[in-house]
Amino acid sequence: MGLMIEAPHSLRAGAVLYALLSSIASATAQSTSLPDSCSRDSIRALEPSASLYCMDLIPVPDLPLLSGTAKLGHARSPFGVALTSDGHHLYDITITLSGLPDPGTLGDFSAYVAWVTTPLLEPMTKLGAVRNGRTGVGKVGFNKFLILVTAEASADVKKRGGRLVIRGMSPSNLMQPVDVSDLPPGMARAPATGPHQHIGDTGRWSMPPMHPAVSTMIPGLEMLQPNVTPFLPGTGVDLASLPPALPRRVVPLKDGDTLALGAGLVRRTLAGRTFAMYGFNGQYPGPLIRVSEGATIVVNFTNQLDMPTAVHWHGVRLDNRFDGVPHVTQELIKPGETFRYVVRFPDAGIYWYHPHHREDIQQDMGLYGNLLVRPNRADYYSAVNREEVLILDDILLGEDGPVPFGSEAPSHALMGRFGNVFMVNGEPQYRLRVKRGEVIRFFLTNASNARPYNLSFGVPMKIVASDLGKFEREEWVESVVIAPAERYVVEARFDKPGETALTNRVQAIDHTAGSFFAETDTLGQILVAEERISTDHSVAFARLRRNADVTEDIERYRRHFNRDVDRELVLSLRTKSLPFGLVQALRLDTGYVNPVEWSGTMPMMDWLSTGREIEWILREPSTGRENMAIDWRFRRGDIIKMRLANDRHTLHAMHHPIHIHGQRFLVLERNGVRNDNLVWKDTMLLPAGSTADILVEMSNPGRWMLHCHIAEHIEAGMHFVFEISD
Repeated sequence: MGLMIEAPHSLRAGAVLYALLSSIASATAQSTSLPDSCSRDSIRALEPSASLYCMDLIPVPDLPLLSGTAKLGHARSPFGVALTSDGHHLYDITITLSGLPDPGTLGDFSAYVAWVTTPLLEPMTKLGAVRNGRTGVGKVGFNKFLILVTAEASADVKKRGGRLVIRGMSPSNLMQPVDVSDLPPGMARAPATGPHQHIGDTGRWSMPPMHPAVSTMIPGLEMLQPNVTPFLPGTGVDLASLPPALPRRVVPLKDGDTLALGAGLVRRTLAGRTFAMYGFNGQYPGPLIRVSEGATIVVNFTNQLDMPTAVHWHGVRLDNRFDGVPHVTQELIKPGETFRYVVRFPDAGIYWYHPHHREDIQQDMGLYGNLLVRPNRADYYSAVNREEVLILDDILLGEDGPVPFGSEAPSHALMGRFGNVFMVNGEPQYRLRVKRGEVIRFFLTNASNARPYNLSFGVPMKIVASDLGKFEREEWVESVVIAPAERYVVEARFDKPGETALTNRVQAIDHTAGSFFAETDTLGQILVAEERISTDHSVAFARLRRNADVTEDIERYRRHFNRDVDRELVLSLRTKSLPFGLVQALRLDTGYVNPVEWSGTMPMMDWLSTGREIEWILREPSTGRENMAIDWRFRRGDIIKMRLANDRHTLHAMHHPIHIHGQRFLVLERNGVRNDNLVWKDTMLLPAGSTADILVEMSNPGRWMLHCHIAEHIEAGMHFVFEISD
C-alpha cells in the first residue's frame, strides 16, 4: 500500500533555505553515515540480517537530505526470542536519523515524534520524541507495522496531528499474497524420469492433512510423493498382539541402583485411530526417572524394536562412552541386543532421554522420557505445594493413523515434522486438579520433532531455571517460549476457582495469503477448586529470588565475556532435485522469513522435501568445512567463545535449536544485545537471520556432537563432532 499518509504542509522557507538548513543540521548530527545502516546484510560478516532486523526509513519528497533507519533489536527475554503472551514477536526499536532540520523551519512545530501503526493505520501508538542520531523508542509487538516520524507542536502530544517527514515499513510487510491460479498447470510435476513419482504408482503413501486454516494447495503438488520409501512402525504386525501403551510411571532410583529399560512396539489409540507406536518399558512417554544430584545409576537397555537404536541422555554431563551417539561413542544396538549405560548426574534440574538414531521416527513415535535430578540443597528452589513434570509433544495423524516416515531418508526435511495432535505426558487432553492458592513448580520439556511452543497457564508465572540449573535471578513472565529439546522450570500460582487452560498461542503464517493469523492450541485444563490450600506459599511465590550461588559460579567466567570470538559457525541450507513448482513456490516465499516457524502451515511442501533433496549445513567460515568435515579439537578446561549465525539467504531459512553434547554454555549475546540474566544451557534457539555469542565450558573429555535438534535436520546432515582431550 502507499505510505503517503497526507499531503505535506507548505514549507515556511523555500527549497534553497531548507537545503541550507538541512546541510547545517546534517553537519551537526551525531552521524551522517548512519551507524545502524540497513545496507549491510552479509552472513560472511556474521551479523544479524539487515533484511529481517532493520527498516530503511524513506523521507517525504520535499526533504531529500533526510535519511534514517529503524533497527529491530532483540528485546530482552529469558528465552531465545521475545514474544507477547499471544505470540507476537517483540522488537526493541532504535531509530537513527540524519538530516533532520530544525522543526520550526517546517511550520509551527517544536519536536519530532515517532509513531508505530499497522498497515491499516490503526491503532496509532506513540513511540516518543526522536532527533538526529540514535534514539531508543521502546518495544513493538505487531506482526506487520509501519513507523512514522512527524513534526509536532510538542513532544508531549498524545495524538498524531503534525506533518509526516519520514516513514518505513517492517520487513514482514514484504510478505505478499501469491495467486496460485496464475501458476502454469502442472508446474509442480517432476519430469517422468525424475525421482518424484505419482501417488498412484505405489499407493502406499498417504498425503499429510492440510492445516485447517490454510487450505490452498499449489496446483500439481497433489500429484507428487516423497522420493523415499514410506515406513511405519510395526508394519505387518498384528496390532492385537501388541501390548497397549501404559501411562508413564515414576521410578525413584538411588546412587548405585540399576534400571532395566527396554524399547519395543506398543499399541496406541489416539484421536480415534489405533496403530503401532514405540515405548520405553511399554510406557508412553517412558518412565520418569527420579534421582539425586551426584548420583550414578546403571541402565541395562534392551532393543526390542524393528530397527537399530541407541539411547542419548540429553543434557547430562556424563562419561563420554555412555552418551549414546552411534558411530561416535558406541555402535548401533541392533534388534535383540543389549547395552549397559552408566549415567552420573552432576547437575540438579530436568533432563530427558531419547534415541540418537533416526529420532525423526523413533522419538516421534514415543521413545522419550524425563530425568528429574533432585538438588542436594533443601533451599535450592523456593517452597511450593507440589511439582509437576510435563513433557510436550505433537504427532502428525492422517485418516488412518500416523503419516508415514521416510525409510531411506527423512521426509519433512525442510521445516521438520509438525504434528496436528498435541500431547502432554502422552495424553491429548492434559488434566490437573489444584486447590485455590496452590503454588506449583512445573518442569517443562519440549520433545516435539520441530515445533516450538509459546506456553501459558492463564495465571501469574515466574521463570526459575532452564536446562542445567537456575537463572541468576527469577523473573515474571507472561508465557514460556520453549524450542525442541529445551527445558524450563516455572512456578505458577492458581488463586481463582474455576477452570484455566494450558495453551500454546502463536502467530502462524498463511504463506499463500501472505498474512499472519492467531493460532491457539489448548493443551490441557487446570481445574481450580474452591477449597483453599492448607499451606500458603504466596509470600515465597511473590518474591523474585536472586541466586547468589549461580552468579558466584558464573563469576569466574566473566573475564572471557568481552574477548574475541574463538570459533564461528554459519547455519545454512543446500537443496537439489526439488520439484520445479516447489522451488518456485519457495522462492516466492523468500521476500520475508519469519524468525521462527511456529506452525506447520505448508505441510505438502515440507512433506515432499526429503533428506535426499535437502542438506542442512553447519559451516566453519574460516575453512569452508561443513558438517562432519569440521575438525574442532580442544583441551579439557578450555573456555571457548563461539559465534553462531543463521543464514537468512537460503531457499527456506528457518530457526534452529542448537544442542551441544556433554558440556554446558552461557548465551552471552543475541544480535549484539548482551544477556543480563544468565543460565547454564545445553540447547538454545537461534532464529532465522540472527546471531548469538555463547561461552562453552569444555570440561568433559571425549568426542561429542553439536547439532540442530529439529529431528529431520540432524538426519539431513546438520551435525558434527568435536573432541576434547583430557
